Amino acid sequence: MVSGTVAGMTTNWTLTIDCADPALVARFWCTALGYTEADPPQGWDTWEDWLTDLNVPKDEWNDGASISDPNGVLPSISFLKVPEPRTVKNRLHLDLQVAGGRAVPQHLREQRIRATAETLIEAGATLVREIPMENSTTLDHLWMQDPEGNDFCVV
Repeated sequence: MVSGTVAGMTTNWTLTIDCADPALVARFWCTALGYTEADPPQGWDTWEDWLTDLNVPKDEWNDGASISDPNGVLPSISFLKVPEPRTVKNRLHLDLQVAGGRAVPQHLREQRIRATAETLIEAGATLVREIPMENSTTLDHLWMQDPEGNDFCVV
């Protein structure tokens, strides 16, 4: 969880992604972000032990998943099973900043973007569109979707 201050109050938050298959989408985002499956709650060795001890029916075990930054610095991400499919473009999305910024030579930036995209496609992503720099044909970033169609960009 991440903390912030709103009107003098500390607010804890986590990013949650709605999906049909939390385990599948969580595995993809572990690959995309270099995250790992979140540790089970303190006092349990595995998530299965925790779910069993709380008498959660096995058919509900994939109703949620959580991943975390292995260094404990960046925010955790949760995945929540929902019955409805995504129907419109995301208004919020992640940009995977892999190219190094505009100070890096364009050919190297493009090489990094395309190499990352290739890895993510192998992990289940799809390429939606190549986005050129404004008033140019030179690649700026790639618009992609995770295995369930959630938008993200490789920049």
